Order: sequence, then structure tokens, then C-alpha cells
Amino acid sequence: MKTAIKAISLALLLGGLMSAPAQAKDFEDGYLDKDRFQLRVRGIGVLPTGGGSTTIGGSPDADNAYVPEVDLTYFFTDHIAAELIAATSPHDLSLRTGAGRVDLGDTMILPPTLTLQYHFTPDQKFSPYVGAGINYTLPYAEKGAGATTLEADGSFGYALQAGTDYWFNDTWGVNFDVKKIWVDVDASINNGAIRGNVELNPWVVGTGISYRF
Repeated sequence: MKTAIKAISLALLLGGLMSAPAQAKDFEDGYLDKDRFQLRVRGIGVLPTGGGSTTIGGSPDADNAYVPEVDLTYFFTDHIAAELIAATSPHDLSLRTGAGRVDLGDTMILPPTLTLQYHFTPDQKFSPYVGAGINYTLPYAEKGAGATTLEADGSFGYALQAGTDYWFNDTWGVNFDVKKIWVDVDASINNGAIRGNVELNPWVVGTGISYRF
């Protein structure tokens, strides 16, 4: 009897070990076939660190903005993915001087960012990831303070990213994400009478809902 029990136990153990790779393969096939896309809707804070220079001295600065954001992620494999975010944020611009702040105007910023990500545990409820990529910051709808005019140029920058998804089931989850984007914007007031380089370099912190399909 003891010998039979040992034999049955050994057979069950071997069967479990042999089925584990098959189950992993089934998951991988299913993941790649059915869950290549992931859509998120987040609320984000765009938090510029400020800095730069102007032809009249002082240090340019931009205020924080809190806006909705949508992003789409595509999985090339179960671990490697690319994410594209789309959002637009309003920012008041000012110049910090020894005498205080001088209002420069305001602008909208469209900062599409593309990152290549590595997902550590895509098959688990808790699924962290890291990423790196590029950003293009496009200012638009610039408005100078008072009777002045304000113009700002677009520019490219680098981006680093870290975040995690927590999945309630195969489809729905929550997300927390942090990005650091390095971007400088050249700006001018009154058709170049005053010029400056604004170092936005924002932290972008967000949380929201994840949906994969």
C-alpha cells in the first residue's frame, strides 16, 4: 500500500512538472493572440521643474497642470511593449527675478510620448514595468501677458518611465505610472525682442483604469 501511494504521488508530481511548461505556453499563446493591446485612461499631473535662461536675465518657470490622458500599449511579446500617450495641458509661464515673478503669458502643450517597455510579470495580478523613449513637446495657443505676444517652438526630448498595473481580472485593472521627460522649449516675446530657453523637464505622475484586449 505504501509503495502504491508513493508511486501515485510520484506520478502526480511528475505530471504537474510536465504540465507547467505547457500551461505557460498556453498562457503565452493566449496572451499574444488575445491581449496584444492595452488601453488606459489616467488622470495625470504635469509637474515642470522649471529653469532656463532669457536675454533679460531671470529664470523661466511653468506652473503645474492636472489633466486627463489616454494611452495605448501594444505588446510585441508577453514582456516587451510600446506605449503611446496623448494628452494636452495648459501652463502659465513666468519669469523668476530677484524682485519677484513677472507674468509672461500662457500656452497649451501637446506632449506625445512613445516609450518601449519591459513588463516583468504580465501574467500576474501585480504587473510592474519600466520604459524609456522619446517625446515631442508642441506648444500651441500661446498668449502673451497684457499686450505682448508670445511664441514657443516645439522640441524633442528623452523620457524614462516606471509603473505598475494591478489586474482585478483578465480584462480590467488599475494603473499607477511615473514619467520623467527632458525637454527644452525656445520662446520669444514681441517677435524676438526678448528670447529665452524654458527647461520644462516635467515629472508626469498619473493613475487610472487599465483595459486589455
